[in-house]
Amino acid sequence: MSDSGTHTPVEPAILITIIGETVLKDRIVKLLKSYDVSGYTISQVQGEGGHGRRLADIAGYNTNIEIKTIVSLAVSDEIICKLKEEQGKHALIAFRHSIEAFY
Repeated sequence: MSDSGTHTPVEPAILITIIGETVLKDRIVKLLKSYDVSGYTISQVQGEGGHGRRLADIAGYNTNIEIKTIVSLAVSDEIICKLKEEQGKHALIAFRHSIEAFY
């Protein structure tokens, strides 16, 4: 609420960020859609971590994507648990932040 007593147009939500190998894209998108997410954003990214350096130089080979979506806390728990099952098979990390958003 603002000082004038009117409601702000935002509500509490969770921002999930998923960074993983490009080969996981279709699987992750299918997972998100199974929870009726209202939308998501996918970007090609590069970096270095426990699975080595990801250069994003050749499409689909040794490349990473970043997927962001906004969901409820309960849905974020479910998605994170499902993503955890892929850990160890592919380079994959996911994290979440509490945010305020309109969506």
